Amino acid sequence: MANTHPAFKQGKRKRLNNMAITKIHPIKSTLNLAISYIANPDKTDDEVLISTNKCHASTAHTQFMKRREEHNIRGTVLARHLIQSFLPGETTPEKAHQIGLELCKKILKDEYEFVLSTHIDRGHIHNHIIFNNVNMATGKCYQSNKRSYHKIRYQSDKLCEENNLSVIDEHYEIYRKKYKTNGKSWYENKQFKSGNSWKSRLQFDIDKTIKQSKDWEEFLQKMAELGYEIKHGNHIAFKHKDKERFTRAKTIGEDYTEERIKERITNKDNQRSYTVKQRVGNIIDIANNEKVKESKGYEYWATKHNLKVAADMVIFMREQGFKSFAQLDEFIKGSANKRQDIQDEIKAIDSKISALSATMEQIHTVKKYRQIYQTYKADKKDRAFFEEYKSQIILYEKDLSNLKKSYSKMPDSKDILSELDLLHEKKNTLMQEYSSVKDNMKELYQIRKNYEKYMGKEMER
Repeated sequence: MANTHPAFKQGKRKRLNNMAITKIHPIKSTLNLAISYIANPDKTDDEVLISTNKCHASTAHTQFMKRREEHNIRGTVLARHLIQSFLPGETTPEKAHQIGLELCKKILKDEYEFVLSTHIDRGHIHNHIIFNNVNMATGKCYQSNKRSYHKIRYQSDKLCEENNLSVIDEHYEIYRKKYKTNGKSWYENKQFKSGNSWKSRLQFDIDKTIKQSKDWEEFLQKMAELGYEIKHGNHIAFKHKDKERFTRAKTIGEDYTEERIKERITNKDNQRSYTVKQRVGNIIDIANNEKVKESKGYEYWATKHNLKVAADMVIFMREQGFKSFAQLDEFIKGSANKRQDIQDEIKAIDSKISALSATMEQIHTVKKYRQIYQTYKADKKDRAFFEEYKSQIILYEKDLSNLKKSYSKMPDSKDILSELDLLHEKKNTLMQEYSSVKDNMKELYQIRKNYEKYMGKEMER
């Protein structure tokens, strides 16, 4: 992040046409008055800008009520009133009306009676849609909730885009699809769980191979053994046998350039990395096992099993270079510390991700509502406009203020997205490393437990 600066410079700004604003609320009484209001000839170019579906504007309220009676509806909501507002000069009355009709088709699917009107009397064009709360096909009531409202907004935004009424921030859209799912990183979890995060896999393999290599040549050899083809040039690149393209190592982080990898090999800790490749079995407590007491055959099998497990333990200790169980205890302690360090690093990354995600949302808000705010500032005496867009104006001011606190100039959504991508990839790598350390520790604890049960003394090489 750039240092905070009192002067917040937004730099050159590209004109952005904003999405239409949508609102919806229930009608529980005076349905006839509500429909009469939206069908007012003075507001609709002498009713030219009125369309209906399966009803007539002058009698729609009686038809709505008749539909309720047919299906014996007892609920309090008679109809829903949807408002779709456009900025001054953004569109023509005819186009706005057509967009309103398309929106009705998308969200109501010819299953609800509705009256659509386009008002042109207040300086900014807006559509009114009043539709029956009862579905003609099913007889069920319309479910108005966050999910249905987001669907309305999505369809409205899409129609505006198709009619060139909006410019989408493509980087925000990528961010939204990859990372914004109920406040969680759907992309991150999906990639990690399925094991498909290619860059995370490459990071993990490079990190692991660095620890196992004494020099650059051994590193290259071990990476090749893992199935990587290596391309040398200005920047080293890797391509796994399962992939079609090379990936430049520098694109996965500053610690993965050829120069940094060589430095990490030279300066890495001398501590050896131990890995349990094959699970060591559990020692059976013969003295206290009920099956042993009941069956001589099981006692014989358990004795042989324990001997095999003990032999496996000895082999493991020798293969891994442990000369005593005291040394094993030290390694387990070090692994526990490493696991905690990884957890702390993941938490720190989560904090950065949260901050950058908030920044991305703030950038989106400022871009989305900039024209609304500029129109408001041009004529602050227009109270009708302020009331119409009050929530957007307040949100714009709030998010712009938050951005000023952290940045000296308007941050670029492309740069924020790149930072988020790197952080998520790094987190995925750490999650894999954490899982590996955790599984390894579990096996080492089991070996230590077996020793306490069966050996009762330190095993020397």
